[in-house]
Amino acid sequence: MSESQLSKICILIPYFGAWPFWMPFFLATCRENSTIDWLIYTDCNILQDCPANVKVVYLSYEDYCMKVSINLGIHFHPANAYKLCDIKPALGQIHSEELIGYDFWAFGDLDLVYGDLRQYFHEARLQKKDIFSTHKTRISGHLCLIRNVSEMTLAYQKVESWQERFMQDEHLAFDEKNFSKLFLRHKNSPKWLKKLMQWYDPWLKRAEFEEAYTTPNGRVRWLDGSDNFPKSWRWHVGRLTCENLDEHYFPYFHFMIWKKEWANQHVASINGLTQSKIIDFTITPDGFFLA
Repeated sequence: MSESQLSKICILIPYFGAWPFWMPFFLATCRENSTIDWLIYTDCNILQDCPANVKVVYLSYEDYCMKVSINLGIHFHPANAYKLCDIKPALGQIHSEELIGYDFWAFGDLDLVYGDLRQYFHEARLQKKDIFSTHKTRISGHLCLIRNVSEMTLAYQKVESWQERFMQDEHLAFDEKNFSKLFLRHKNSPKWLKKLMQWYDPWLKRAEFEEAYTTPNGRVRWLDGSDNFPKSWRWHVGRLTCENLDEHYFPYFHFMIWKKEWANQHVASINGLTQSKIIDFTITPDGFFLA
């Protein structure tokens, strides 16, 4: 399939504070997904050597909150930028003008590296549903793909009291809790009822919840049902694998748990390191290592 026939995808990430040390690795994995775009809003230092498919918009946190307030018609000025996680399902509306021409938009995070996203989100898959979560029982806040149509972009407004939830200063995990329930209203029902709802629930019919096993040491057990998670992940020119599973393709690796220990562990030096120089690296519980 030619590039012009592929669905156009844009991943939106507002991020404020200071870039994490692994940004060159993150950007290198974006570079190899050249048919997908990233749009990052930030007040961090100017990124050097950004891939062509990564657009960074620099503005203050206060100005971004004003943009959110105007586009959602609410008063949004939380003290902590972590509150931005709650409004992820509304990013499609907040950035609607920038998403003109895209077939899908996604919200995501920076504490991950991407594999071959097109191999996972292939066209046959994209034609079947309108929202794609890489977790089986909830919306995956670190990467969730949504069709760029008004009904899906405004779906978050189906959540009761969404305005009040957004305006609360406290982080409520709106994306993975409240927004998830819109599609998984019968998550705790008997198996027979959940299976029936896959055919009759109008919101669930439009959604794919499939576990991609991308967050080791989290709430989900590993592929074999055990807690024996791989301790080494390798990225090589766009392909992401892990130890003992060289033939398995992962869309991304979310190191949410591991990063908590990296402040006191060895990490690769990134002085002078740019994404264009990275073609092969390994991630372990101790950090990033160039091949």
